[in-house]
Amino acid sequence: MKFKAPAKKLYNAVSSVSKVVSSKNALNILENFLFELKDDKLYITGSDSENSLTGRVELSHSEGGGSFCLNMRQVVDLLKELPDQEVTVEVDDSTLRVTISYPGGMYNLVAINADEYPRFTADENEGEPISFTCDASYISRAMEKTLFAVSTEDFRAIMQGILFDIKPDSVIFVATDTRKLVKYSDSRIKPGTEGSCVLPAKPAGVLKSVFNGKGEMKVEIRQKSATFTTEDFELQCSFLVGRYPDYTRVIPRSNTLHLTVDRLQMLQTVRRVAVFVDPGFGLIKFKITPDRMFMRSSDTSLCSEAKDEVPCSFSGNELIIGFSAPYLLEILNVINTEDVLVDFGDAGRPGLFYPTENPDGTELIILLMPMTAGEF
Repeated sequence: MKFKAPAKKLYNAVSSVSKVVSSKNALNILENFLFELKDDKLYITGSDSENSLTGRVELSHSEGGGSFCLNMRQVVDLLKELPDQEVTVEVDDSTLRVTISYPGGMYNLVAINADEYPRFTADENEGEPISFTCDASYISRAMEKTLFAVSTEDFRAIMQGILFDIKPDSVIFVATDTRKLVKYSDSRIKPGTEGSCVLPAKPAGVLKSVFNGKGEMKVEIRQKSATFTTEDFELQCSFLVGRYPDYTRVIPRSNTLHLTVDRLQMLQTVRRVAVFVDPGFGLIKFKITPDRMFMRSSDTSLCSEAKDEVPCSFSGNELIIGFSAPYLLEILNVINTEDVLVDFGDAGRPGLFYPTENPDGTELIILLMPMTAGEF
């Protein structure tokens, strides 16, 4: 078989597909890409046995058809360094010798038989999938807004993923690690039915980084797995198994104290004050008054301390509360409006963070549990 394509186009495809491949695999064959040539298109697949990502490349020329496997790292590294011009790939079907060439350069590799590569297939017993289509950027943005709150701890594996709470006229995306929780709703997605699943962090990261362009996406959600398909990529992934916490019971509904503050000013000040937090706790203390927000941190091991302030608008008289600096920075980086809104109940109840405005059809709410602040 033989085909031609621009080196940059091939590199973009293999670079994206490589994001799903693990650094350590139970099966050696999974350290390779699966290449399939059919109908003048090249299909490049990477897998870690739980997830599979396939990229499609339009070819300028092709002869024959078939499949073969090549070492992932070697292919990515080579294509990254090739000049930006068309390359020719020839595969000897009998010896599996692969030649990648262009004017002035030629590279020889040895492929592996594609029959050894495991295929990701949905269980026939999973029944009819929940199917809907939407703009790919809607799903990518949802992952961007929620992925930071996914738990990295093993004690509750179900929270190591993002909940898709599917409603007839919207999809609600939720992530939590018990200290922070984010709820992102998008009513531009209209599945027309109900269901739920928990997508692991790894495929969620792929949806965020690889599927971030515009274009239509088809989503098929089954009992144990899902498939996300666009013109250029197809992601197949397995779900986490378990019961996700009821997020509706966690979000307070009676926070009566309201804060408005310039997001960039607060972000920059928190970054400065965070330099002096105790690494074991990460605590920043806040004293919020009607027109000023004061911040304080200290590291007793280094005998260091920081105090700073920013202007704000607060509906209460005074509130002293503590928050984790790393979590607060994550939240302020995810919210991208000029100002940020925060609703409080008291020093022992979580704060609710909002952007001042949301894109049409979406809503973002981020909950952050407070830390014991004591006296300011």
